[in-house]
Amino acid sequence: MEKIVPKVFVLILNWNGQKDTIECLESVSKIEYSNYEAIIIDNGSIDDSVAVLKEKFPKIKLLETGANLGFSGGNNVGIEYALSHDADYVFLLNNDTIVDSQVLSTLVEAGDKNSNVGVLGSKIYFYNQPNKVWFGGGKWLDDEAKFDHVNYGKIDELNCEVPVQKTDFVCGCAFFMKAEAIRKIGTLEDKFFLMWEECDWCYRAKRAGYTCLLVSTSKVWHKISASFSGGSRSPHYEYFWWRNRFLWIERNAPSALAAIQFYAFAFRGLYREMRSYWSPQTTDRQRLGKKAALEGIKDYFLRRFGNCPEWVIWAAGQK
Repeated sequence: MEKIVPKVFVLILNWNGQKDTIECLESVSKIEYSNYEAIIIDNGSIDDSVAVLKEKFPKIKLLETGANLGFSGGNNVGIEYALSHDADYVFLLNNDTIVDSQVLSTLVEAGDKNSNVGVLGSKIYFYNQPNKVWFGGGKWLDDEAKFDHVNYGKIDELNCEVPVQKTDFVCGCAFFMKAEAIRKIGTLEDKFFLMWEECDWCYRAKRAGYTCLLVSTSKVWHKISASFSGGSRSPHYEYFWWRNRFLWIERNAPSALAAIQFYAFAFRGLYREMRSYWSPQTTDRQRLGKKAALEGIKDYFLRRFGNCPEWVIWAAGQK
C-alpha cells in the first residue's frame, strides 16, 4: 500500500518586501518534498510587489488581503485558505528567510512521529553568518518576564544536540503548525498584530494538551527584523515588543498572582530602560525607542491593539 504523504502549505507573507520574498521563494522552490504548495499572501503592499511577484512566480497562488493586517492577521488569511484546501500542516515562513532543501521532510517526519505535537520549529541561523545560531529553542524566564533564545550566538554544534526536543515556544519566522491543532484551538490572535503572537499560540496549544518541539535538523537562515521599519530595536520594534509583552502576560500567566509578578518584572525592566533616557550617551534615536515603548504600554492599558500609531512608523525611519 502506497504511503500517504502529508500535504503542507508554505505561507509567505509579503509587505512591501518583494526583494526578500523573491529570494525566499527561490529557496522554497528547491525544497525536496513531494506534497507541498507555496502561497504568497500580500499584506496590502503599496509598492509594486503584487505585479512583480505575479510576473516572476505565475504558478504560485497569491492572496491579497487589501490592507496591512499585521503578521497575525495576514497569516490568518493564508491559514484559513490552507485549512479549506485539506492541509495536514501549515508552515508560516518569514519572507526574509531562506530554507534548506530538507526543511519540510525533517519537520513532517518529526510531526508524524509525535502525535501530541501542535507546532514544530526549525533551527534558525543568522543569514550573514550561516553557522551562527539565532534560535535553537525558546525558554520563558520567570524572573524577567520574557522569552530567551536558546544557544543564541553560538556556532552550530548539531552533532552534539538531540535532533528533536521540547521548547517553550517556536519562533514565528519558521512556524510549522499541525492543521489538527489549528482546527482545535483557532488561528493566531489578531490583537498582537506583530510580535508575541506565536508565543501566545504555543501556550494556547500547550493548554489544549499539545507539545511544542524544535527540530534541529530542519534549517532556516533569517535576515532578522526585516519586518520592522528601521530594523531591530527601532521605535517600531520597541512599541510592539512592550505592548504585546503585557498582552501576552495577561493572556498566559498561569494565575492572577503570577500575572502580578510578571507585570512587576516587566515594569522593572522598563524602569531600567527609562533611567537612561536623559543620559548624554543616549542617542536621539534611542530616546525615540524608549518613547515608543511607553506608547505601547499606554496603548495596552487603553486597550488599543492592532497596528501602531503613525508617529512610531515615522520615528523608526529617523537616523
